[in-house]
Amino acid sequence: MKLKTLILAAGKGTRMKSDLPKVLHKVNGIPMIKKILDICKGIGSEENILILGHKKELILEELGEVEYVLQEEQLGTAHAIMQGEKKLKDFQGDVMILCGDTPLLTEETLRKLYIHHKSTNSVATILTSEYDNPFGYGRIVKKDGQVVGIIEEKEASEEIKAIKEVNAGVYCFNSKELFEALSKVNNNNEKGEYYLTDVIGINVAEGKKVECFKLEDNREILGVNSKIELSLAGEILRERKNIELMEKGAILIDPKSTYVEESVEVGRDTVLYPGVFLQGNTKIGENCEILGNSRIIDTIVGNNVRIESSVLEESVVEDKVTIGPFAHLRPKSHLMEKVHIGNFVEVKKSTLEKGVKAGHLTYLGDATVGEDTNIGAGTITCNYDGINKHKTVIGKKAFIGSDTMLVAPVNIGEEALIGAGSVITKDVPDKALSVGRAKQFIKLEWRK
Repeated sequence: MKLKTLILAAGKGTRMKSDLPKVLHKVNGIPMIKKILDICKGIGSEENILILGHKKELILEELGEVEYVLQEEQLGTAHAIMQGEKKLKDFQGDVMILCGDTPLLTEETLRKLYIHHKSTNSVATILTSEYDNPFGYGRIVKKDGQVVGIIEEKEASEEIKAIKEVNAGVYCFNSKELFEALSKVNNNNEKGEYYLTDVIGINVAEGKKVECFKLEDNREILGVNSKIELSLAGEILRERKNIELMEKGAILIDPKSTYVEESVEVGRDTVLYPGVFLQGNTKIGENCEILGNSRIIDTIVGNNVRIESSVLEESVVEDKVTIGPFAHLRPKSHLMEKVHIGNFVEVKKSTLEKGVKAGHLTYLGDATVGEDTNIGAGTITCNYDGINKHKTVIGKKAFIGSDTMLVAPVNIGEEALIGAGSVITKDVPDKALSVGRAKQFIKLEWRK
């Protein structure tokens, strides 16, 4: 495959009414431009070149290392593509042109478009679809079944406006033929812009073969130009994602009330209840239960895990763990096999080894907790001294009594027992008892 792509992403997107470049707005958790780039990589494009302009620095900051050219003035789509010539002047192959605001396109569609382009030996192939109300789209004009041109809405007669087949804004061109035709495009039109669609008319006038490939699902070519269209695109992508998960064996009790982003993976027989949010690069194993009002972001979850009404961020949860309700895993937490954290337990940058239990009202920050240790209600690792964070280490099979404050840095030995209500500021040896609380006193008749 000798194919490269040019992706239009230079526009201001004024109808979005946003300070953010249009192509950086997210659909189902991923910026539109990144969605397009992922699709292009998926079809095996050798190189994907962005045409940038408005606030290009924000786009480059989001995407990192990418190939791009700059369109300093927005003088039309043909003018934008002309900026790519210096990158493609020696390329002997085909160029696919896409827009950065069409995130519903699929790899399958682009692959079929390219195959059709090659099999028909055309200099240009246009992706098209049909709308009952095609207002705003360029119309595909044909004669005897052959494409003869594309007429934009503002240039169209009433007869042309009645045509239902429209231009999707996606093309395959022979690279050499594309740039030859672009040199002949002018801006003699109502908007005074250089239209890429004029290349089609030029090709036809020169007797060169132009084809179209019609797409049945016109939702795929939805261009996102407003927050309303952004919402519609997100809804369609979420529907697709939920169907994909169910086809692979996940169980969604109510797909319409389950939010799962593009990069999420969910294993077989895992049940997602209504009101679940799975975001980022989250991966969930098999036979899990994720109950309502749980939000899981960039977290790895093993098999046979149960999570109820909890928030998990950038953490690792191993097999047979139970979490919640109302627990919070903050970044860099690691819960090993069979750990249980329950009501109002918060864990931050800590490792809880196999079988640890912290049932309620506990904060474990910058801590390592050994295997089979029990953490009583109200326990706090006091990890911050106002300047630096310090670590708490608790050994295996320790018992930490309720309402204990462990003032870090501190080490609690294996099988140690900490009495309820203690403030522990010194290390506790293995198998020792430590109680650190004020002596109780009673004064009789105090009420008098």
